[in-house]
Amino acid sequence: MKLLKTAAVILCLTASGCSLIQDKPAKPVATKIDHKATSAWLDSYEPRLREALKGSKFQLERRDNVLIVIAPVDASFNPDRPSMLLPVTLGPFSRVAKLVEGDAKTGVLVLGHADSSGQDSLNRKLSQERAQAVSAIFRLSGLQRDRLLLKGMGSDMPRAANDSKEGRALNRRVEVVLTPQATLMALLAQYNNPPKAQAALAVSQTK
Repeated sequence: MKLLKTAAVILCLTASGCSLIQDKPAKPVATKIDHKATSAWLDSYEPRLREALKGSKFQLERRDNVLIVIAPVDASFNPDRPSMLLPVTLGPFSRVAKLVEGDAKTGVLVLGHADSSGQDSLNRKLSQERAQAVSAIFRLSGLQRDRLLLKGMGSDMPRAANDSKEGRALNRRVEVVLTPQATLMALLAQYNNPPKAQAALAVSQTK
């Protein structure tokens, strides 16, 4: 029944344009990170997330102070309705959402990404709609607005060169970023500055 409700909400988001979550610009928030506590949080969450994603095509990456679930668009969204999630994704996304919902200390930032083919404005819109579709699952699980943010990045943060089919496929993705709730707004502020976020991504990938 919950999966049916989830599908209905996602259909609402993609077909009629309604939205459960508004993507509002966030002001930078200076947050002192307790690295010892954050490391303990990461160590606790990582194995549980890997268990929740077992059997799916999602990837899990640990970068500095966050954990990132990466859902490739080509295996997650309907090719005929590019902003609609495939039913096979509802199980793993719902398990992650349930894991997070019960922990008030954890926040979630959902980022939609596109490749650079086509118009930039359309890519940004599509990446936003895909982020909304994933965020809807977390909202249905009970995650409150102060712990759930989203942003459509368009093609601002590629993971690979866009000059090949394989590279473009890597760039089309949705990332679910898990972070301590106290640092959520500061994290969004970082992604509101794509060059800074891209630099942070490049550093983390070389470690």
